[in-house]
Amino acid sequence: MKNFLKHLHIVFRHKKLVLIHTFKLGIPLLGINHDFSKFSKSEFIPSVKYFSGKFSPIVNERKNEGLYSSVFTHHTNHNKHHYEYWISEFKGDFILTKIPYKYSLEYVADMIAASKTYLKDRYKKDEPLKFFLARYDHYLMHSMNKEFIKELLTIYSNSGFKNLKKKDTKKLYESLSKKYPYNEYIRCFSLNNSFVKEDVTPEFTEETLSKPV
Repeated sequence: MKNFLKHLHIVFRHKKLVLIHTFKLGIPLLGINHDFSKFSKSEFIPSVKYFSGKFSPIVNERKNEGLYSSVFTHHTNHNKHHYEYWISEFKGDFILTKIPYKYSLEYVADMIAASKTYLKDRYKKDEPLKFFLARYDHYLMHSMNKEFIKELLTIYSNSGFKNLKKKDTKKLYESLSKKYPYNEYIRCFSLNNSFVKEDVTPEFTEETLSKPV
């Protein structure tokens, strides 16, 4: 019961912060609907079990379940602001699709809120950016979204939400979007088990598509 109440408190605190941030970013409806999957049986019960209060329960679940996290899998499959939602697989390779503008903003709001929730008094405006940059090269996120989110978190670290008006972030998103294709293709197992990134999605012939996996 103790962990139940503590986890519930953190979830509500996080949702409250995301709501505040999404209002400032001009996407209030996404803030209202943010992370409702956390109240599902699939996420809430194991989150209580692996609760620590210092970081996401996903960390402890991975430590105890051979790196697999049922919470992570369910959550990223049900929330469009997570880049994992926009990854698809084809014959052992990965297709990365651009995260739409509004969900990219929700991701930024989410990162800032998560930093505030877990760091508490130790929180500073540059913490979300530091967290993102530390994992930047490992994220299977579309390059355009990486660049966009990095820019927004950099602006936030310098001046908070003051210079993150919707008209400006929308303009930046559209400008960056023109530089990249809609999908990025990550060759993994189709190219001699090596890992190569391509900016242009390859053309699949009828023969390729019909081959058994």
